[in-house]
Amino acid sequence: MKIARIAVPGRPPTWAIVDLDQSTMQPIAGGIEDWGQAAAGGRVDFTATAAPVPIAEVRILAPVTASSTIAGIGMNYWSHLAKLGHTEPPASPVGFIKPRSAIIGHDAEIAYPAITDQLDFEVELVAVLARSSDAADPNPSEALLGYTVGNDVSARDAAAPMVGLDLFTMKALTATSPVGPWITTRDEFGRSRQIDIEIALRVNGEERQRDRTANMIWNIDECLRYVTDRMALDAGDLVFTGTTDGVGLEDGRFLGAGDVVEAEIEGIGVLRNRVAVQSAPRVSGSRDHVSGNDQRRM
Repeated sequence: MKIARIAVPGRPPTWAIVDLDQSTMQPIAGGIEDWGQAAAGGRVDFTATAAPVPIAEVRILAPVTASSTIAGIGMNYWSHLAKLGHTEPPASPVGFIKPRSAIIGHDAEIAYPAITDQLDFEVELVAVLARSSDAADPNPSEALLGYTVGNDVSARDAAAPMVGLDLFTMKALTATSPVGPWITTRDEFGRSRQIDIEIALRVNGEERQRDRTANMIWNIDECLRYVTDRMALDAGDLVFTGTTDGVGLEDGRFLGAGDVVEAEIEGIGVLRNRVAVQSAPRVSGSRDHVSGNDQRRM
């Protein structure tokens, strides 16, 4: 089952069941906290709030709400680390928090802030919570509603004086991180803690990334447990699970204005966005950049 968050002209945003065969969206009542756990198991008895709407007539929003917390796991594919010069995997996951203001939906424009000249793409499987989960939860993947596609766009030249990497600038820029187009429920992926599906990313039709989620260093439960050991999660929260090799940081081919980026994950769909024209600097002057190994992370 696929569940989207949509906007229909003249109506408030709503969740909807996606019918790709009929090319329609069926608006439904309630939110993830109401039907999330049942939907994770394949429930189909939702309460419709309107007649099905053709997909072409809706705006597909990011599958999050104003209260969603977004966490991320970095350095989770060995091929990515090897391309960046690492000789051994990390001893534990590495995480970060992404603000809700960074998230945009399918077909929304990726902002290109003046603060960076190295805007990079990162296709990622994103886990979506159906219920709360905390450090006492032995199997946090059982708390999932399902999965969606994420593009963890990063400012690779982010720097902080004296300390090197500025992870806040790298990951928190407003309107830079697409998520969507919808959530595919957990029942469609089986009960394995290390699902094996293909992920890929194209820029202007050229493939830049391709891998399988089975190659993650840390499986879904380990990613979630890393987060919940530190911070409780709730229904509607998201966890990015890391990207594979092929990113712009490896060969210097970063995103530019007008680029069309398509992030695709097997069993979910294609998340498509265009990069905006770079905004003008607020004030003149030089930018701070990281060089060498300091920027080769996440």
